[in-house]
Amino acid sequence: MLLTIITFVLVLSLLVFVHELGHFITARRFGIKAEEFGFGFPPRVWGMYKNAEGKWKHVWGKREVTDCPTTVYSINLIPMGGFVKIKGEDGESLEKDSFAVRKIWQRAVVLSAGVLMNIILAAVLISSGLMIGMPQDLEELSPGAVVRDRQIQIIQIASPSPAKDAGIMVGDIIISINGQTFDNYQSIQKITDENVGKSLDYKIKRGTEIIDFMVTPEMSQEVKKGIIGVNLVEIGIVKYPWYRAIWQGVQSTASLTWAILVAFYDLFRGLVLGHGVSGDVAGPVGIATLTGRVARMGLIYVLQFTALLSINLAIINFLPFPALDGGRVLFLIIEKIKGSPVKRKVENVIHNIGFALLMLLVLVVTFRDVLKVSDKLRSFWDVITGVF
Repeated sequence: MLLTIITFVLVLSLLVFVHELGHFITARRFGIKAEEFGFGFPPRVWGMYKNAEGKWKHVWGKREVTDCPTTVYSINLIPMGGFVKIKGEDGESLEKDSFAVRKIWQRAVVLSAGVLMNIILAAVLISSGLMIGMPQDLEELSPGAVVRDRQIQIIQIASPSPAKDAGIMVGDIIISINGQTFDNYQSIQKITDENVGKSLDYKIKRGTEIIDFMVTPEMSQEVKKGIIGVNLVEIGIVKYPWYRAIWQGVQSTASLTWAILVAFYDLFRGLVLGHGVSGDVAGPVGIATLTGRVARMGLIYVLQFTALLSINLAIINFLPFPALDGGRVLFLIIEKIKGSPVKRKVENVIHNIGFALLMLLVLVVTFRDVLKVSDKLRSFWDVITGVF
């Protein structure tokens, strides 16, 4: 549990800090004053800044700083992520170093920079991982790849299916079947096809655990073969020379970003068509649980998982929804089209409503996550729903 908490806090802090760093760097680049840039969330514990005479000064606690012409760099009480306070972001200040008086394209760049930094972070993490050796699909490897620890992983499970009924999960590694090991998934298909209706002993690796499952293949009328209802892929630890790893990291980041965009499109299309939300959508508790599992697998898996979360954060933050960076950019587009900004009070109300809806969604998803991991809460929920 302690490992899960520490890893989750570190991963979340890195993602948020890098995101806010993007806003900070671009604001400074355009001559916009960043009044404060801090590690963690307020209240402030300690800060430092240069006064008008160019001398570094310290400030303790929440005391207001009145003699800082640049930026207060602070350490804050809640050690998760970071924040940047940009002058005029709320539209109240119209001075020359304010965000509000900058050109629309400059404001759009500042608002979008956090998203871009999360994408860059993902590319850096994946590139670094490929220099060390990172788990990858072995189907299309580039020249120069060095592969070790080849394994066969389950990437999809049909429902219903023998595998689903037995308790096998996506991400499980097949170690052996009836004591026999395999070099490729074609061999697994062969033994499955030869044992339709017979119970097979699957030895599965899940994280650091080794689990035995008894699964009985059934005949598929569609493909005319024995199946247990899984899709398999060959994976291994792939390592590249550093000069190839950088390019491969960029390519992998682009591919992952596109795949996640398609997944979000399918999700929203399903909502519009009334298909509901997938049961695999996870909130903070679900992500923390996954982080704990990944942490127990090793550092390289944490790097890979962090890169994936960073891309997800970037895409979610750029959705054209109020309170998100994408929603604020949308208001800039509206301002460009109509020739004048939306009334500040109206925009603030819309963003506040959007934020409230987001928090409601987080609470609902979090509660569902808790129900998944807590038998006591699940029993309590069953009692409540039984009464009403």
